[in-house]
Amino acid sequence: MYKIQTNASGTRYIEVTEEHLKTIEEYSLFKGLVPSNGIVDETTLETLKHNVKSIILNDAVEDNKDLCNLCFNVLYHDNMKVFGLKELIMLYIGWHDNK
Repeated sequence: MYKIQTNASGTRYIEVTEEHLKTIEEYSLFKGLVPSNGIVDETTLETLKHNVKSIILNDAVEDNKDLCNLCFNVLYHDNMKVFGLKELIMLYIGWHDNK
């Protein structure tokens, strides 16, 4: 279990599990998400949410429990803001590199 900080003051966190990270990898959710300028902003967060929603709605396989779990617990969590997305991306990169 990992915790990511979701605001600059350090008062809000979201718990991220190994399964969440595996789901991000399985669906390649971060591939091409961050623009070439490297700036993660509100548009980036909204794009990610839109992409995930599209996958769920268009996926021929109806067993997207892992993806729905990621949405409910992380991506659509009340505390998820741009700061949190940056932290999630950094966590994912570190996790992926250490696998």
